[in-house]
Amino acid sequence: AVVIADTFNNRIMQWKNGDTTNGQVVAGGNGQGNELNQLYYPTDVLIDKETDSLIICEGRRVVRWSRRSGTTQGEILLDNIGCVGIAMDDQRYLYVTDVDKHEVRRYKFGENVGTIVAGGNGAGAGLNQLHMPAYLFIDRDQNVYVSDWNNNRVMKWNKDATEGIVVAGGQSAGSSLTQLNGPLGLSVDTLGTFYVA
Repeated sequence: AVVIADTFNNRIMQWKNGDTTNGQVVAGGNGQGNELNQLYYPTDVLIDKETDSLIICEGRRVVRWSRRSGTTQGEILLDNIGCVGIAMDDQRYLYVTDVDKHEVRRYKFGENVGTIVAGGNGAGAGLNQLHMPAYLFIDRDQNVYVSDWNNNRVMKWNKDATEGIVVAGGQSAGSSLTQLNGPLGLSVDTLGTFYVA
């Protein structure tokens, strides 16, 4: 199945493989809001296969919705966070970008403080800073790739690093092959090639 954060409809949609005509609302869909049965501009979603649930970044919080039939509301995992993107590694740590604090934190489930793994030194263009981090990807070595939206770059933060490495962009905003302009989505394949939207 494919799940999509349908941001401006305040819902998460699912399409089963092979069925391109019949999407299904699997979270939210009850208008915009902060009640447990509502979503507020969801920006990212992932499937937690171990708990058969969706982890959703939305409306200054991260919530979990069960994928079991009949689920009508979610539970709050993190609150009061300027999240845009989320990811999970093989050890089930949850990574969340925070555009307000210009950082990425790693959380154990049940933990609400987390550990800074990228940025966290205020907004800026230094190698130890981010400026409005958006989406991220975690590789199997727990290295963090993050789209640093306002710096027009993608950064890689090796596990336990205090500075990142610019792996794409980092010039002024533009359309040349060495520039990015507000990068958002990204993914990295098994060969280490990364793709940026």
